[in-house]
Amino acid sequence: MNAYLSKTLHFVAGDAQADRVVPPTGFTARLTVFAAAAMAFLTVFALALSLATGRLADRWGDALAQSSTIRISAPEGQMDTQILAVMEVLATTPGVKDARPLSDEEQHALLEPWFGPDLPLDTLPIPRLIEVVEDDDGYDAAGLRARLAGEAPGAVLDDHTRWREPLVRAAERLRALGLVSILLIAATTAVMITLAASAALAANAQVIRVLRLVGALDAYIARAFVRRYTLRALAGATVGTVLGMLALAALPSADAAGGFLTGLGFQGAHWLWPLTIPPLTALVAFAATRNAAITTLKERS
Repeated sequence: MNAYLSKTLHFVAGDAQADRVVPPTGFTARLTVFAAAAMAFLTVFALALSLATGRLADRWGDALAQSSTIRISAPEGQMDTQILAVMEVLATTPGVKDARPLSDEEQHALLEPWFGPDLPLDTLPIPRLIEVVEDDDGYDAAGLRARLAGEAPGAVLDDHTRWREPLVRAAERLRALGLVSILLIAATTAVMITLAASAALAANAQVIRVLRLVGALDAYIARAFVRRYTLRALAGATVGTVLGMLALAALPSADAAGGFLTGLGFQGAHWLWPLTIPPLTALVAFAATRNAAITTLKERS
């Protein structure tokens, strides 16, 4: 453990003699910092998208999983009789926690987004709706449908399965897309840092040749490049992560009216997840630069 800590401290502190191999400024330095910052910024939003869609899938699943609707279509003179028959069936159905007919105002509110505020419910043959809330164990949907068919032929049970499953599936796919985006961002970061490190190695070919002549090993030279580019990537990713978190914090807070977009952000302990982006970016830069340095030095040996 002490040896590992010592190596880490030595890596961070660096070697002033070896650091002369790597240009402290210039195009490759700016490219590395900018690429790491930009990719970290995008990663924050990809991570927020993935976590937000996960919450959305859970919310949609929970909201629709334990509720269902019974739609009653019957002639005007038989509507009340059908409603009473359905309520009696529900009262003796295991797994049904609560059931109530929706009022005219509630049905009007449901239909208003589709037909406007002037819909004349009293003159149209609109089915009546009964809201059913099930308990934790749930009820037997097939058995309930059979009982309704026998005792209330005009009643149709909708357990929201056809609505719930596509919504949850879409949210889960969007979450997977966010994770794939994070992987693509990491790969792009590795490629850009590799190109920057390779360009710096090529630009310092004469210095590397002189170092070899005085006895410097390739591992010594490679370590200088790895250290400098890893720290540059860490600094850039830190800046990008902070800017991304500030941008998310400036978004409107989640509310029912705003829907999904106002909930695009982190909640609670999820704010800790972006803090892993800078060190992970540094690991990607370390691996990419080490591979580029070793490969380039072998080619020029």
